[in-house]
Amino acid sequence: MRPWLARMVARLYPPCWRQRYGEEFEAMLEMGPGDLATLLDSIGAALREHIFPTQGGSMGRDPNSFSAMVRRPSAYLPLAMSLAALTMVLSALILGLAHGGQIVRDKDEGSVAHLFQILMTVQWPITLFFVVKWLRRAPRQTLLVLALQAGAWLASCAPIYFLHL
Repeated sequence: MRPWLARMVARLYPPCWRQRYGEEFEAMLEMGPGDLATLLDSIGAALREHIFPTQGGSMGRDPNSFSAMVRRPSAYLPLAMSLAALTMVLSALILGLAHGGQIVRDKDEGSVAHLFQILMTVQWPITLFFVVKWLRRAPRQTLLVLALQAGAWLASCAPIYFLHL
């Protein structure tokens, strides 16, 4: 790529980014092939850098952002367990209504009820671990994830409560 074009592309990035990486980036562009794909990739990356600025020396996103927090196993496992429990209850209801036309209540709770109880109980220690580990580090994001987990838990318990299962 020609030096003047590499300089113009580098100027598309935010000033703090250019201050740290500008010279190296220009040199890399000048040594590169200088084709249209490189130019478009660089312009797209500059636009993303303005919209979602990177943090710190590693140029990684904020490790305590909401999206990063939800990706932690102690955050998404309770959500997945609640959604699995809700899916089991709703599928059992649909199958029961399809076969007999009414909700079937067994004297023995059955395997679906036992699995539901296990899923709903096992997620509490995981949630407690999540709160203890992350509440002091990132309180706002932790509370948002906790609210999401509570909503999923309540959504799973709602059919049991309202249908008296």
